[in-house]
Amino acid sequence: MATRPFLSGRALACALGSAGLLLSALPAAMAQTAAARAPLSAMDSDPVKLGLMVGSPPPADKQITFQNAGQFPNLRWSLQHMRELVPSRNVWRGTGAATELPRSERDWSAFAFDDGAGARLGIDAYAQRSYTDAIVVLHKGRVVLERYWSGMTPNTLHSVFSVTKSLTGVLASQLIAEGRLDPNARVSQYLPELAGTAWEDATVQQTLDMTAGVRFREDYADPTSEVIQYAIASGLVPMPPTWAGPRDTLSFLKTLKKEGQHGAGFVYKTVHSEVVGWLVHRVTGKPFSQNLSERIWSRMGAENDASINIDRLGFESMGSGFNATARDLARLGELLRNDGAVGGLFSRQALLDKAAVDAIRTGGDREKFKAGGQAARPGYSYRNQWWITHNADGAWEASGIHGQYIHINPAAQMVIVRLGSSPVAANGPAHPLHMRAFQALADTLR
Repeated sequence: MATRPFLSGRALACALGSAGLLLSALPAAMAQTAAARAPLSAMDSDPVKLGLMVGSPPPADKQITFQNAGQFPNLRWSLQHMRELVPSRNVWRGTGAATELPRSERDWSAFAFDDGAGARLGIDAYAQRSYTDAIVVLHKGRVVLERYWSGMTPNTLHSVFSVTKSLTGVLASQLIAEGRLDPNARVSQYLPELAGTAWEDATVQQTLDMTAGVRFREDYADPTSEVIQYAIASGLVPMPPTWAGPRDTLSFLKTLKKEGQHGAGFVYKTVHSEVVGWLVHRVTGKPFSQNLSERIWSRMGAENDASINIDRLGFESMGSGFNATARDLARLGELLRNDGAVGGLFSRQALLDKAAVDAIRTGGDREKFKAGGQAARPGYSYRNQWWITHNADGAWEASGIHGQYIHINPAAQMVIVRLGSSPVAANGPAHPLHMRAFQALADTLR
């Protein structure tokens, strides 16, 4: 490819929502430069304080467009306004009343946890350290903590990036539980369009668990790498004038070839999630947005419609394109904590089969997980597009870049939704801090 995309490597990572470590993909000199240039603090990068996109029209230096949306601190505004930047499709909440989230809010002024470096952090200090935009904590289904920063509100849709993968995984797991999707079948049995690609002889389960071998380099500094091509084809970044490659997601997926042995080990690659989403669409005849709305979003009592980004042909970005409110994501987490059911003892309604939820939370092969180089997640496994901690509490989570989480702790009867807009497009460095915070919250609630 002769022309680089208009966004930098870091901005590309912001757009892609990859959970890989960006700095590991950058040349050493670029990494050193990034480290030497300290970003604005959470307080100083607050989009409200900066006056981003305020005015009619906003001043030139406060305008955010598709071309500069991924640059920090602009991305702090962008993640709350994705529908204004890229095409998207609605995920309807239905006509029913929103399910009440009962409240038992606590006084958290004395709460503090060890950050692992000798400091004690309370809720606000943790939020400022980690560029948190929203946090909602449910305990036994009741809101015990709910706070917002950086202009976000309870009704603001926030980009959740790779948390989208986990929602796609839930839909696929349910189809498996219904007997409509065979986890042991080859992907090409359902998607003959992928004959001759990496997924021709890969199974559905290998694709769900990201153990299928595919040549897909996530090197943001190399304009010829597959991740750059994927970003351009999917419409995640502006298309260079001389671009002659695929111009939509499905056309791009058809170009990817096998690399290595299927099932040998876990390697996190966003394209697997797009294939899983395509499988769900093919088996049901309905796109992700309709499946999620009909099966979950319109039945769990969501307060707001959600949205999902689409490419030039309307293919939904099922690896990184979902946008929703923190409260509705908390409702989804609570649904999963309760075996896929909503309602009380006398009004319980199963929206998902318990078998589908069990297939996720029991986890995958922890030895195969080690192949993925996830140093920040020791002891984890990856199953059906979810991260399984295998800790003493049996916690499991959906995770997106910039620190988006749905964290489910069954032992503590707790669900945490944390949304953020950190300057570094990499989860690894901050993941241990989030886990310390989440565990401290669980221990306090117990």
